[in-house]
Amino acid sequence: MEKIQIQIGDVKIGGGAPVSVQSMTNTKTDDVEKTVSQIKELADEGCEIVRLAVLNKDCAAALKEIKKKSPVPLVADIHFDYRLALAAMEAGIDALRLNPGNIGGEDHVKKVVDMAKKTKTPIRIGVNGGSLEKYLIEDKTMSLSEKMVKSALSHIAILERNDFHLIKVSLKSSDVQTTIDAYKSIYEKIPYPLHLGVTEAGTLRGGIIKSAIGLGSLLSQGIGDTIRVSLTEHPKEEVKVGYEILRALKLRQTGINFVSCPTCGRCQIDLISLAHRVEERFKDKFKNLQQSVTIATMGCPVNGPNEAKDADYGIAGAIGEGYIFKKGVLVKKVKEENLLDEFENLINEDFN
Repeated sequence: MEKIQIQIGDVKIGGGAPVSVQSMTNTKTDDVEKTVSQIKELADEGCEIVRLAVLNKDCAAALKEIKKKSPVPLVADIHFDYRLALAAMEAGIDALRLNPGNIGGEDHVKKVVDMAKKTKTPIRIGVNGGSLEKYLIEDKTMSLSEKMVKSALSHIAILERNDFHLIKVSLKSSDVQTTIDAYKSIYEKIPYPLHLGVTEAGTLRGGIIKSAIGLGSLLSQGIGDTIRVSLTEHPKEEVKVGYEILRALKLRQTGINFVSCPTCGRCQIDLISLAHRVEERFKDKFKNLQQSVTIATMGCPVNGPNEAKDADYGIAGAIGEGYIFKKGVLVKKVKEENLLDEFENLINEDFN
């Protein structure tokens, strides 16, 4: 099935475009200053699309000013009130997230679709396993993933009946396997881009694990066009983890790929501390670099350079000293207390 490509602002989605990283603000949307500030924070981390909750008229009214100041495309998250969708498009929003089946009758949907056609505003149908239609909740014959797919297809059909095809779809559950099953099923049934996420994934550690398994499993099979890692943390952490997942799969080769070996009895240096210090020292250095730079931190000189020979730069610890290597080749041996400074100097020579 040939897949459709859509565009949100200047970001292409689907149809062979790079997988994009999204997040959502947790500010009050009607607080323009705080919301714009957080959008810029997310953009600085590489976030390419930001979603905003539009709860009421005040939030909708704030969108015009927020849009003027935003460095990235914005999506308005709408529930139940079709008038908020209309107001968001009037304010110049780049996309909508809503479910056509819960904004009233067909006449309300037609009003939203008619304006979306004029403004060329894509609509993301967002199905959540925890808030399905009542008739699906009560059905005991289907699995949750099957219910989610049926819900999504019914919402898609509403838009298609109105001759609207600028569609993106998400099917999120807090259960990883349910999420995987739902996306795999609908991928075979529709031509529209898919936005991936494991919803309510939890705090940092658990949320990263669930998201990496769920999103990674799908992305490795070529399923998924945009992602949001849902974490109970500051949203910029979602963006960082999103890029780590994409880098691990070699889907986005940007920024730094940190490599470090596990600790073992051969370690001749405080490897855990050193690895953390390396990440802290270099985490912001290549944030906007549109290529991947691999930095390795190894615990001993026995296997370090060989095991990390594919790294662009690396260091290996020894007793009271350290070894700096580049592309697997030893560059210099330095005292332990000078290791990080000398390492940074070497990297700066190549990038300054």
